[in-house]
Amino acid sequence: MERKLISSGSPYEDIVGFSRAVRVGPYISIGGTAPMDANGKIVGVGDIGMQTKQCYEIIKMALEKAGSSLNDVVRTRTLLTNIEDWKEASKVRASYFKNIKPVDTIMQVSRFIDRDWLIEIEVDAIIAE
Repeated sequence: MERKLISSGSPYEDIVGFSRAVRVGPYISIGGTAPMDANGKIVGVGDIGMQTKQCYEIIKMALEKAGSSLNDVVRTRTLLTNIEDWKEASKVRASYFKNIKPVDTIMQVSRFIDRDWLIEIEVDAIIAE
């Protein structure tokens, strides 16, 4: 099966040696997506809602580059630095997945590479054949 690497232009892709997403056959995995804009600046410092929306917009673009869409998502993983933010982050998630209903895991982590990131999101998708 062909392996397709999808970049989002994150400055961390070259530093760490990762791709935003990898597609192998019908399977797409999207790694920890942080709330950064195209210039590597943090979106929504201190605002979990804005940061969550930015993460999902990056994920949506990566899926489209992989020939997929949010409709193919089967799992999301929401990593938060403050578990109390789960309701607000989940409200934003629901605006993208209310009818798709992929499985989800929500967990708290101690911190991310950048202290201003409140959230990272991972996604797995399978393109129905």
